[in-house]
Amino acid sequence: MADAHAKEHDYHLVEPSPWPAVGSLGAFVLAVGTILYFISRKDGDPQLLYVLPGMALVIFTMFGWWRDVIREAETEGCHTPVVQIHLRYGMIMFIASEVMFFVAWFWAYFDVALFPGEAVQVSRTELTGGQWPPVVTEDGRFLGTFDPWDLPLVNTLILLTSGTTVTWAHHALLHDDRKGLIWGLISTIVLGVLFTACQAYEYAHAGFQFSGHIYGSTFYMATGFHGFHVIVGTIFLTVILFRALKGHFTPKQHFGFEAAAWYWHFVDVVWLFLFASIYVWGAGTPAPH
Repeated sequence: MADAHAKEHDYHLVEPSPWPAVGSLGAFVLAVGTILYFISRKDGDPQLLYVLPGMALVIFTMFGWWRDVIREAETEGCHTPVVQIHLRYGMIMFIASEVMFFVAWFWAYFDVALFPGEAVQVSRTELTGGQWPPVVTEDGRFLGTFDPWDLPLVNTLILLTSGTTVTWAHHALLHDDRKGLIWGLISTIVLGVLFTACQAYEYAHAGFQFSGHIYGSTFYMATGFHGFHVIVGTIFLTVILFRALKGHFTPKQHFGFEAAAWYWHFVDVVWLFLFASIYVWGAGTPAPH
């Protein structure tokens, strides 16, 4: 009888799981709660409580679903070499979709940066003064761009360094060096937190706001979503660190670590494009902040 149920293939037939249904419900509740929050904010009485139930369901889903995936990989041995290939394809497709996501923000930025006169004609509320970056306004809505060779350069060096530390951790794992793996991950996480702190400081001292002109909108959407991805990547690597401390991953089976490392390198590359195009090419005349 046991032989009749023995596994005769390398594929993973997933057991029935509640997480797709629970995650869908959480996403729906979160979307409705976000809409209600924006309505309440428009009325002058913002209520964050609208967002909390959906957020709690989404976090609960992530915790439960990823816990099951880790158990399938580490305990049940379901992630065979064939399954790992499919997981890699899935991660590659996910990163490709993220690339297209950022292409939209770069497209918006370059569209108005290369044709600032047309931006004025399309919407007179998004003033550029016919040039890019926009002219300095007397009402103080736009006081100038950032100096790319100041804090943005420091942030670039921080993120590039974090790319080397996560590569160090990867090579340590391949050579079964647990100590190097742990310290490489810790270094990358610390650098990720430092990058986020520097960007928060930069936002707090910006000479322009999100609204009032199209420069602020394109700048904050592009760099802000990148900052969000850095936070997600930092959390991703933190989970990998805890797994490494528990003895997970081997030189031959460590897709979870690879996925986190790929995601982090993607964040690095996107920042290089952001730094070159928005901070350096679109710097104009930086103003002291």
